[in-house]
Amino acid sequence: MYTEPFGWRGWMLRLGGPVVALVLVVLAWDLAVRWFDIPAYVLPSPERTLEHTLSDWDTLWEGFRITFLTFLMGFLLGAVSGFAFAVLMDMSGWVRSVLYPILIASQAVPVIAISAALTIWLGFGLAPKLVIVALVVFFPVVVNVLDGLNSVDRDMLNLVKSMGASRAKIFRYVKLPATYTPLFSALKLSATFSVTGAVIGEWTASTSGGLGAYLLQANSRLNTAGTFSAIVFLALLGVVSFLLVVGAEYLMTPWRNGSKARRWSRRYWRDAP
Repeated sequence: MYTEPFGWRGWMLRLGGPVVALVLVVLAWDLAVRWFDIPAYVLPSPERTLEHTLSDWDTLWEGFRITFLTFLMGFLLGAVSGFAFAVLMDMSGWVRSVLYPILIASQAVPVIAISAALTIWLGFGLAPKLVIVALVVFFPVVVNVLDGLNSVDRDMLNLVKSMGASRAKIFRYVKLPATYTPLFSALKLSATFSVTGAVIGEWTASTSGGLGAYLLQANSRLNTAGTFSAIVFLALLGVVSFLLVVGAEYLMTPWRNGSKARRWSRRYWRDAP
């Protein structure tokens, strides 16, 4: 059943749950450190972590910026190439029968193992990090988009064909909308996993810093507070990336959020067959 969009009270209720959960986690963390008298080099308190974060804010923020840019470019590369790959396999059964088993088998190789080879082939710098992030996104996008393309009702395809729709219009108005829901499900799943890919890339092929390099330096110096500060920033990066995908889904699937299409969406469908 359709419900009206959330007002400010609805959004407050939506945001209240995660905020309360975050506060409870921090309180439990602080109580555990105090109750069990855990040494700071094993588990720093939230207060000590906050102090380190504020004292080293410029370095952490610069690392966040570098890692976010790496994540964003790799994420877009993996999403676009995965979508194109799925469309290609949908258009040609022969291509699908040849490449799909290879694609499945490639997922048995850990990303950390591939990263070492990519460093040898592409050197140190941005290229291997982008490829690692893209690989994390690529497979879920291919599988989900291909499922969406295969789920299109055959009667609907026969109907638009009988009405004289071209192959391009069939894809644009019938097949493409069927991929949106599985596509964004894959992107939301990959949004957090690809942050891990960005960190792995910075561990193996970084020459420009980033949160991954910051983690390595903090670990080598037994700086547990620095390690937890970097973890907090990585968690923030995961949340931001997830919210960006949710925002894109809201814009691209207006029918899921209201009974009336937005203005730009109505223009898109105006010349539909």
